[in-house]
Amino acid sequence: MLAVETIGPYTLLRVKRGTLNPGAPGQFFMLEAPGRPLPRPMSLCLAPQGELAFLIDPIGPGTRALCALEPGDGLTILGPLGNGYRLDVDRPLIVGGGIGTAPLPYLSEALGRPPAILGFRSEWHAEAARLVPNAEVVIEPTYVTEALPPGRDVLACGPEPMLAAIAGLEPDAQLAWEAPMACGYGACYGCAVEIDGEIKRLCVEGPVLAAEAVAA
Repeated sequence: MLAVETIGPYTLLRVKRGTLNPGAPGQFFMLEAPGRPLPRPMSLCLAPQGELAFLIDPIGPGTRALCALEPGDGLTILGPLGNGYRLDVDRPLIVGGGIGTAPLPYLSEALGRPPAILGFRSEWHAEAARLVPNAEVVIEPTYVTEALPPGRDVLACGPEPMLAAIAGLEPDAQLAWEAPMACGYGACYGCAVEIDGEIKRLCVEGPVLAAEAVAA
């Protein structure tokens, strides 16, 4: 562990990259704090030289244990896993909600810092927006779907209601879904969701899925 930074209600963990490949934006890593029985899936937030950084919301025992780590502590990391975003888009627009902001700084850098729209429940949560360049911020009761301009290639991550609303508006959008995961490589089916009558394991088929498949 290199550093721990507080950003609003969230914690940014910076760790040594070592030989790990940062992977594609939207892929995830399994992080396991010492003494915890199961790892937690975390999208890569930033990948500066020699580092990997993860933005974490401490909402349960596993995530709180990760956020309680201090510089010099050990951490078990597996990844990158899953499928990330396709970057071959002409007019990218990054859209995020809450802790769904986590993979978007890395995505923004990969796409050349395009416009972004980020939604949060409060100004305190919106402190995370400073990690994403060129971001417009909306605070509840305003939602990101109210601010979406037409004719853009949307790449989004956030809570399921937000993603479902985007899928209805933008059938070509790429949506990164969140789900509890125990293994990260498809063995436990803990992250299985039903989409268009078909069971998909988000750790293998996702976490990034086409909005067209979700809205079908």
